[in-house]
Amino acid sequence: MRAVVLDGPNSLTLSDVAEPEKVGRRPVLIRVGAVGVCGSDVLRYGRGKAYHYPLILGHEFSGIVEEAPDNSHLRRGDRVAVFPLLPSPEDPMTAIGEYALATDYDYFGSRRDGGLEERLWVPEANLFKVPDGTPLTHAAMVEPAAVALHAIRKLTIPAHATALVIGAGPIGALAAQWLRILGCSRVIVADVDERKLALMSKLGFETLDASSVDTVERAAELTDGRGPDIVVEATGSPAALVQGIRAAASLGQVMLLGDLSGDLLLEQKLVSSILRRELRLYGTWNAKVTPVGHSDWDMVIHHLGTDLKVDELISHVRPLDEAPATFEQLLTREIWYNKVLFQIADEAASEVSER
Repeated sequence: MRAVVLDGPNSLTLSDVAEPEKVGRRPVLIRVGAVGVCGSDVLRYGRGKAYHYPLILGHEFSGIVEEAPDNSHLRRGDRVAVFPLLPSPEDPMTAIGEYALATDYDYFGSRRDGGLEERLWVPEANLFKVPDGTPLTHAAMVEPAAVALHAIRKLTIPAHATALVIGAGPIGALAAQWLRILGCSRVIVADVDERKLALMSKLGFETLDASSVDTVERAAELTDGRGPDIVVEATGSPAALVQGIRAAASLGQVMLLGDLSGDLLLEQKLVSSILRRELRLYGTWNAKVTPVGHSDWDMVIHHLGTDLKVDELISHVRPLDEAPATFEQLLTREIWYNKVLFQIADEAASEVSER
């Protein structure tokens, strides 16, 4: 079986590996369909951030069911999206359905081998069936779309709300769409990348070119001096988070969606303004697959391909054997990219050829 193995920092190798072992309760064998690259994958590859070596990366992935246990709701040939977190039954947060808030869990693609291989055993509870005909590349986008949705669902969206999303990468673009779907009258997206801004404009969003104007000042101008009711920081830049706090309207909400790339010192004056404007700052992490049938993941799958657009965010789809070279290009930014995926199953390859 072929897999792309992270042997050490900056070392990815296309290798023949042993067949995967069964994992968890009621394991299901899938053929991996498509795998998305997260920013954390690039850090594990190029910045020594892996939990251990060797490791097979990939936590944003889809698959096709090959073998399911008796009395399963899944059948051979079903297309599925994979929830990568494997909860610990002993952790008290697991008992209340807050798997990602547990202190003890496992994780495909970070703590254990993930999706950049041809086959994988996955617990039945971690598989979400997608409608027949859903492209495998789209199904691989369920994970990041659920992360974005989980963040937006924490907010209270007031009537006729204006939102500002700082960062037009895949997570920011998905967050902007969820803000619109869930009721914001107006969503403004800021970035310094003209190609990403053009994409967001094509998706029907107002855009703000942060390379040519001051984000805070322009956001105020666009809202008649009041500021946006909601600000989502989706870049991970400490400076952008400060901009988000400064930009928010009184009684506004600021969502910290980007994982900060460095330390941040908040000036006393800025903290005082948070108090005086009675801002609410939210943290978010991962997504929920509970309650069954009414989770973040269920909602993503319902909206996928209708009012939630993911195909437009995919800039590259490449075969598995190009993964080592591609990761190096992403690390060095040799190429422009938005969302990068790898096609693994033959069905995914045929879908890509039709793009």
